Amino acid sequence: MMHDISFFEQVWEVVRHIPCGRVTSYGAIARALGSAQSSRMVGWAMNAAHGQSGIPAHRVVNRNGLLSGKMHFGSPQEMQRRLQPEGIKVKKDKIVDFEKLFWDPIKELG
Repeated sequence: MMHDISFFEQVWEVVRHIPCGRVTSYGAIARALGSAQSSRMVGWAMNAAHGQSGIPAHRVVNRNGLLSGKMHFGSPQEMQRRLQPEGIKVKKDKIVDFEKLFWDPIKELG
């Protein structure tokens, strides 16, 4: 874990690595940072990321693939609107094929 930067900055650094066309969860990010009980804090970091450049917050969803953070994007449709050009399908606010599209930062960033 990167001890010289804030937790929010650590979260944002992980999120910057999520590839286009993939998604991850708040909990997966928390686990990757060695703080498995901090999913809610990851959510706060995602909310604070709005306005920060280069942080694809739209690629972070809840553990079931739901667009639980969609209300923080200015309009309820904006998160889905950002995911669709990446080839990510959303049905009833849930990522279609979530398990297939899931990006695990622990495995990918090792």
